[in-house]
Amino acid sequence: MKTGRIITEDNDVKAILQNCKTVAVVGLSPKTDRDSYRVAEYMKHHGYTVIPIRPAQQEILGEKAYPSLDDVKIPVDIVNVFRKSDQIMPHAQEALRLKPKVFWMQLGIENQEAAKCLTESGIDVIMNQCIMVEHERLCS
Repeated sequence: MKTGRIITEDNDVKAILQNCKTVAVVGLSPKTDRDSYRVAEYMKHHGYTVIPIRPAQQEILGEKAYPSLDDVKIPVDIVNVFRKSDQIMPHAQEALRLKPKVFWMQLGIENQEAAKCLTESGIDVIMNQCIMVEHERLCS
């Protein structure tokens, strides 16, 4: 089985952003002033399929929302997480079952234990980077 990597190099991040088009956003807020909403809206505007993961929401950004990653039954390229670092592990465990190509922790979020589990299972990990900022910087 392929081992995943912790991705830090610009060319690797750019390749992910160019080749991965379905993004499940964990912690996507329905509030338009929140970072998670603005980032997901940006990604959707730039051609990505956004899958909101947010309990108790039916729809966000015009897309069907799911209570958890375990409820998503379609292939996902990137799991993009807006949760505190100490809340990452349960989402990482769900991601192990979903098997995305990349587990992306937003700016300010890092969890080495989760990263180790994910990479050992063949999932690449990006930590402490904003997917929108990186897309603007590398793909615009």
